[in-house]
Amino acid sequence: ITGSEEASHLMTNLDFMQAVEEMKQAIAFLKSEGSPKVGITGFCMGGALTFAAASKGADAACIAPFYGIPDAKYFDTTAIKVPVQAHFGRKDALAGFSDPAAAEANAERMRAAGCDLELLFYESGGHAFMNFGMQGGAEKLASVGFPTPDKADVDLAWANVEGFFAKHLK
Repeated sequence: ITGSEEASHLMTNLDFMQAVEEMKQAIAFLKSEGSPKVGITGFCMGGALTFAAASKGADAACIAPFYGIPDAKYFDTTAIKVPVQAHFGRKDALAGFSDPAAAEANAERMRAAGCDLELLFYESGGHAFMNFGMQGGAEKLASVGFPTPDKADVDLAWANVEGFFAKHLK
């Protein structure tokens, strides 16, 4: 993807359920090639797809979505039966998709359904805070009006997800 306009076009035209099916196929392929356990992670739309895939029968051992919650028509919170570590920025302002209130409400529904969910907030993080560590990431975040996170929060998020996968994918 070369720019914001192209990314927006791709997201707008995404066949969400086809993407979920492709994720399920990717997991099946990895398992057929000898991977005994597979975890899923994704960021923004990928985070939403991660939740959706787990709720639609993806054969994942665990999931670690970052700042994205799918529309209810794609996501049955009662269907997720694997451990979840969900990551959100405390300063995320994308209401209904990844803001703290949406994350808390989603977590409450999932926990009520018996899901093993760990909800993590990063105090300095806005939407897309994990982009900070990428080349040009800080400038990109600033250009779209998202807060610049503390590097310590980004490092902590990576450490958390790496530890989560190490625990559940052994």
